[in-house]
Amino acid sequence: MTANPVPVQQALDGLSNSPYLWNSLRWLVEAGYRGEKAVIARELAPFADVGKRRFLDFGCGTGAFAACFPAQHYVGIDPATVYIQFAGRTRTGSYLASVGEQLPFAPASFDAALVLGVLHHLSDDVAGAALAELHRVLRAGATLLVIEDVPPPDQWNVAGHAMHWLDRGGHIRSDADYRTLFGSGYTVVRSYPMRSGICDYGVYVLQRS
Repeated sequence: MTANPVPVQQALDGLSNSPYLWNSLRWLVEAGYRGEKAVIARELAPFADVGKRRFLDFGCGTGAFAACFPAQHYVGIDPATVYIQFAGRTRTGSYLASVGEQLPFAPASFDAALVLGVLHHLSDDVAGAALAELHRVLRAGATLLVIEDVPPPDQWNVAGHAMHWLDRGGHIRSDADYRTLFGSGYTVVRSYPMRSGICDYGVYVLQRS
């Protein structure tokens, strides 16, 4: 694509300042989040053994996936206060505004965590620091479910390529680069591609060492 993306990106930045509009746009282009929700249910089974596990939604944004978890055992964190306030008003669960490199939790506070569409917004250094903090607050053997943007494998997914061209995250990585980023603190139990609407993702089921 050769057109100047700046005006469109500025429009998207404006939309992102409105949690309601931003959430509505994502819901449309990602087909109601059907792909993500299916992966969460399959890999984390949040409603199995309710009350025995505590879940962290790392970079929860507007809280779009809060309903996938038992409300009393779900905590969402995000650095954007406007998103946290929106989630607190409209979603179930608990929410805190926090940067990912300094989580306000004691060690081994959570039994599982979700990282969905976050790491591609972070440089390698910041993402590495965030993963180290997640390692600290997850108990040994806990599951870390990472669902991250990847380059669209299908050249004919024109809409998906356009979304990545406009994406506000500047660090969409290859599979090999994500695996390198996870480092020695996590074991990749399984991974696979997933498409939700027009958006292509890589799914990584990690076990905290």
